[in-house]
Order: sequence, then structure tokens, then C-alpha cells
Amino acid sequence: MSRVLKVIALLAAALILLVSLWFWAALSWSYSTGERAGWVQKLSHKGWICKTWEGELALVSLPGSAVEKFYFTVRDEAVAQQIMKAMGKRVSLHYEEKVGLPSTCFGETRHFVTKVDIASDIPLATGVSVPTGAAPAPAPVAPAPALPASR
Repeated sequence: MSRVLKVIALLAAALILLVSLWFWAALSWSYSTGERAGWVQKLSHKGWICKTWEGELALVSLPGSAVEKFYFTVRDEAVAQQIMKAMGKRVSLHYEEKVGLPSTCFGETRHFVTKVDIASDIPLATGVSVPTGAAPAPAPVAPAPALPASR
């Protein structure tokens, strides 16, 4: 009987090791990496047990075109805070696409944002862009010339 228990314990340990290796490989290997630019329109901290930051990035290629949404997950609290500070501004999100995660406990999407940059201008066409930074200060106005004294 003790031999059967040893075999069962060995099989259970092997199964736990294989599952652990799968989790490690799925979280450390990226299927793809890339960047998406647009406006973050939603970021929320969601989950019953496993809390993750889930968000939406509105992608607009040209003014007046249909809006496409890019759904993403943020696992790093510091990156989530940077995204919240950039709400309402055009941003560029660097992400890694993870494939094969066994549950949604790690995030609801396959796209995990690792870095955020605030975009300084909006490209409209090659060589044409609209700046999104602060407006330049107005040029100083020269004082009006003095009027001659009347007699």
C-alpha cells in the first residue's frame, strides 16, 4: 500500500511542477510586443479575488473616422498610476501580448501594458502634425508711442 501512495505522491508532485512551469512560461514569454496610441477612456481596478487594472484605449486614425477600441490589462501599480495621470491626453502604450494564460485571474485581456508615454503631437499625415502641448506664450506687445503734448 505504501508503494501506491509513493506513486500517487510522485505523480501529484510532477503535475504541480508541470503546471508551475506552464504558468511561469506563459507569464514570462511574450507572443508579441508593440505600441498603440490613442486616448485612454477607461481604467478600472476589477476582480473578485484577483484584482487587475483593465482599460480601454480609443484609437482614432483620422478625425471623423470610426473609433476602434484597444482593450488592455495593467499588472504594475506604478504603470496604472501613470495611465490615470494621463487620462484625457493622447498616450502611447507599450504592451506585451501573452498567449496561453490558463485563467482570467492574471487579466481579462491578452495585452499587458508595461509602459506609457504621453504623446507630444498628433500625426495627421506624413510630416503634418498637430501639437498637443501647452500653447506658446504670446509675444510681448510693444508700448504705444507717446502722443505729442497739445498746446
